Amino acid sequence: MSGGLIAVGTSCLIAIDFQERLAPVISGREEILRKAALLLRAAARLEVPVLLTEQYPKGLGPTLPEIAQLAPQAETLEKAAFSALAEPGIEARWRALDRRQAVLLGTEAHVCVLQTGLDILKHGGDLFVVADAVGSRGPADARAALGRLEQAGATIVTAEMVVFEWLRRAGTQAFRDLLPFIK
Repeated sequence: MSGGLIAVGTSCLIAIDFQERLAPVISGREEILRKAALLLRAAARLEVPVLLTEQYPKGLGPTLPEIAQLAPQAETLEKAAFSALAEPGIEARWRALDRRQAVLLGTEAHVCVLQTGLDILKHGGDLFVVADAVGSRGPADARAALGRLEQAGATIVTAEMVVFEWLRRAGTQAFRDLLPFIK
């Protein structure tokens, strides 16, 4: 892992399972959704590729509309495996992006986020897990998942860290466009 800054040209955003029937039971969901929205807005503005996953949408429902509408450029990919990369189609799509840095957010932290993150690391990706944009039904599960991912080599970041690293400087039009969502 490089340990360096997250860059627009070398990163992608992977949003795991922000789904209608799962979201209501996630601890701290309002803040998680607010931070996810910030990241999706920034990715759209800065043209960072986005992958959205849905875990068994017949049971857990589709991606939340407020998430889907903020990612018009995103591909929504269905999965049955807990790790997104365990689905051959999703792994192939991630590889086709040719982005070594993966910024990971979503639910549930201790299941699908954890397993996807561990697979990204196994496949040689630089992993940045957004602590304030991941969650589980139980806060202890989310904390344990973040600890395990960090021990495995992930860098734990916040949504604002990602956005400011993507932006690199104040005074740009992109900075002015995103500032209202940061405040």
